[in-house]
Amino acid sequence: LIYDSFAQYLVTEKGYDEDLLTLAPDSLDFCCKGLVLDIEEGNFLKLAEDGTVLRASHGTKSMTFEEILEMYGRKEWKHFNTVSGMVSRTAKYYLYDNYFDLPGALLCARVVDSLDQHDGQKKYDFWKDMVAAIQHNYKISAFKEDCGMYFPEVKNHPDKYLQRCPESVKKWLKQLKNAGKILLLITSSHSDYCRLLCEHVLGNDFEEYFDILITNALKPGFFSHTPNQRPFRTLENDEEQEALLSLDKPGWYSQGNAIQLYDLLKKMTGKLDPKVVYFGDSMHSDIFPARHYSNWETVFILEELLGDKGTVPANAESEPLEKKGKYEGDQLKVPYFVSKQWGSFFMDRLPGLENAEETLVHTWSCKCISTYSTIAIPSLEAIADLPLDYRFTRFSSNSSATAGYYPSPPRALLPNEDSVMMK
Repeated sequence: LIYDSFAQYLVTEKGYDEDLLTLAPDSLDFCCKGLVLDIEEGNFLKLAEDGTVLRASHGTKSMTFEEILEMYGRKEWKHFNTVSGMVSRTAKYYLYDNYFDLPGALLCARVVDSLDQHDGQKKYDFWKDMVAAIQHNYKISAFKEDCGMYFPEVKNHPDKYLQRCPESVKKWLKQLKNAGKILLLITSSHSDYCRLLCEHVLGNDFEEYFDILITNALKPGFFSHTPNQRPFRTLENDEEQEALLSLDKPGWYSQGNAIQLYDLLKKMTGKLDPKVVYFGDSMHSDIFPARHYSNWETVFILEELLGDKGTVPANAESEPLEKKGKYEGDQLKVPYFVSKQWGSFFMDRLPGLENAEETLVHTWSCKCISTYSTIAIPSLEAIADLPLDYRFTRFSSNSSATAGYYPSPPRALLPNEDSVMMK
């Protein structure tokens, strides 16, 4: 749906090739988290932890090792410093780091293929059109106006796109609340879309699970901006009202910043430095900024931990049907497959120069996980049945790169598994 809503806009509004509207089933293999789009060159890159290019494609077509060497050399990619600071997004590159974004990567790659075919471009300037497509489909008023293709479709067929929250997770949220924890929901989605999702996923009483709800949070800015730059606003009928000078009580708010939120948490807990644990699935919008700016504990939701096993979880057979969602069989593995084109999310081989041995290296994505997250888990369900006082081993506990993965490290990071991983 995300792919179609962007492609539709590019074709009808911007005159791109109609071929973009049809997708071959196997083309989704291109989607792999952690890729960086080098916008001007039309290339996608998979980076090693030191910033060298491990694999690359021009459009959807994989580049050979020779082509990579010729274009990028055996040195740090030129934008690596800014991309690894993770703060800026510029018109020169875009980092694809969550599943919501990924269909856009496939579309951009196909746009490059199409431009090459028709007018053999050397430098690309399609990015402004992609931004316009995103704007058209997701601007704050789009949900209310039924604008674009995305929101109307999710509104009309929520069951097709949304999975209900497992009972174990709902029970866990209630347990946390009963144990005196303060629960927050912080999302960059606007309040009307957030309500549709939460009612469908958690139930009509979803607001009872949380003390504080913050929508249109515009992360990562929520963490990096000051109260003056990004004040909280109240909402009335999903319309943002006047800016608040401070955050005085729990409730539902829009925009805002982590500094004033933390002041409210101090007030609510009666503690000078209340501990916050923040769960998120985007390194760029959630994990990095929450750790870097607010020094919160961070739990990275990393679905790749499921795909890494190469099998469906053992207990999937005995699960009740409603837990599996509608799409049995193959669908259970999506999006947890390992891309054939891009290989493991965690490790890759760096070919040796001049007949030297290949070396195994961590990817940059993998390095970010142990640097910025406290622990990484495949889903909330994976921890929902644990006692609330369960003690997790942190990444920082013994400077091991695998210590913080729960329930177990990805197979790719374990010794002697490399032969399996790179096939």
